[in-house]
Amino acid sequence: MVKRRPGTTPTLEEVAALAGVGRGTVSRVINNATGVKESTRRAVQQAIAELGYVPDLAARSPAGRRADAVALAITEKDWRKFGEPFFSEVVRTVGDALADTSVQLLLTLVRSDAERTRFVEYARGGRIDGVLLMSVHAEDPRPDMLADAGLPTVCSAAGYGRGFGESFPWQRA
Repeated sequence: MVKRRPGTTPTLEEVAALAGVGRGTVSRVINNATGVKESTRRAVQQAIAELGYVPDLAARSPAGRRADAVALAITEKDWRKFGEPFFSEVVRTVGDALADTSVQLLLTLVRSDAERTRFVEYARGGRIDGVLLMSVHAEDPRPDMLADAGLPTVCSAAGYGRGFGESFPWQRA
């Protein structure tokens, strides 16, 4: 039995020790890689279940370049518009589309310059794989900021200004 301090989360090393394998084998099982004997795979999966191990996606992201999360960013400042069925229907539809995947939906409200800056920094940090921008206005710099960060972005625009959307690849939702 692997000893762990109370209140700490299980580590990859603890899973490996309990399963009697190396860290690399545990990693291959977690990533569903080939080349692992079925009996070894079962031992690692049993150790994961017994310890309650959850892979640290933040640690995996630099290597795998996947956060398994998309952000639904709503920019509307007028709270009355959230009473319209459109917004709840979009959230429900996107949630339904992701329900059978490993991708997490993150809902964020971005209504001020400070929130916009914080959101773009969050997105650039590799915490999300893509962005759905809702209620984007022509003067909003976020589409270009996200494109500069290399994030796939879909815009649902509230208004189209002259030249809007020409500087980044986007799709009208």
